[in-house]
Amino acid sequence: MASPGLKTAVMLSLFTLLAACGEKKAPQEYLPRVFVQEVKPAEYAAAVTLTGDVQARVETELSFRVGGKIIQRMVDVGDRVTAKQVLAKLDPKDLQTNVDSAQAQVVAEQARVKQTAAAFVRQQKLLPKGYTSQSEYDSAQAALRSSQSALTAAQAQLANAREQLSYTSLIADAPGVITARQAEVGQVVQATVPIFSLARDGERDAVFNVYESLLTEAPEDKTVVVSLLDNPAIKTTGTVREVTPAVSAQTGTVQVKVTLHDLPDGMQLGSVVSATAKTPGKSAVVLPWSALTKNISEPAVWRVDGEGKAQLHTVTVGRYLTGKVIISDGLNAGDKVIIAGGQLLHPGVKVEIAENTYKDLEVGNQP
Repeated sequence: MASPGLKTAVMLSLFTLLAACGEKKAPQEYLPRVFVQEVKPAEYAAAVTLTGDVQARVETELSFRVGGKIIQRMVDVGDRVTAKQVLAKLDPKDLQTNVDSAQAQVVAEQARVKQTAAAFVRQQKLLPKGYTSQSEYDSAQAALRSSQSALTAAQAQLANAREQLSYTSLIADAPGVITARQAEVGQVVQATVPIFSLARDGERDAVFNVYESLLTEAPEDKTVVVSLLDNPAIKTTGTVREVTPAVSAQTGTVQVKVTLHDLPDGMQLGSVVSATAKTPGKSAVVLPWSALTKNISEPAVWRVDGEGKAQLHTVTVGRYLTGKVIISDGLNAGDKVIIAGGQLLHPGVKVEIAENTYKDLEVGNQP
């Protein structure tokens, strides 16, 4: 029979075992696991590639100075012309009739002047002898002066009619290349309606249409490298000459003209060219797309505060790039931004920061 001491020891062991089995471990608090990136601002200069074409510095719209029917066209698009070269002609019949009428009027006025001059000479001879009165003399003199004025007016009308007749020939005012044609033989045109576009010989510009947002600040270096779009090996340099002050209502862009220093072989009038320009460097932060979210309607990121809690923070996006986004304002150096795992977060939730396997992205001079 077991001793009382042994029974007591066994009972104590059973109680200890039962107590151990009855203990429950307190459940650990679940923390969302996130990846973070420490903010490291740096200078960022975005490179923008633009596409444009080569145009003449001076391009003139040529038109007739009188209306009429086109009966002849001597040039076509792409033709080179010289100064004073006839490009097209109008039917001159109506204007020739005006010339003939003005010529006849001049002849009539000349005859009238001759007649009134003879009458005045007679009055001059008779007046000293008393064979005529002073009033008749004055009348003859006035008639002569009137006829002379009428002759002058008729001669001016004739000169004007001849000048109008000369306008039936459309003449190039400078050497260059025809770049457009807006009328054809047989068409009746009004005065000043463009018939040809003439790109004058001389300096050439590369013209680009640029969105206004890219021109918020003028570039520090106005020298631009311009290359042929289909053959980048053909290139030249140019200088920004003109930026239009108004935005086009049709395209929403601003026109930028770059004067080309020279035109290499293969790059000619009308060639499609490209140019790359860098915007002035600014302090900014680059983050992967996955870091960007929104606070109602504004862009935002999740930032981990000093207590390890996620806080939604509004930021300003300077530029969207492939796979990443440039933050121009709203973050400071040393801030910890969640770049992965922020889909189910809410403000104030405590997070677990995982070992960041993402490659650190820093802003450099390349986009």
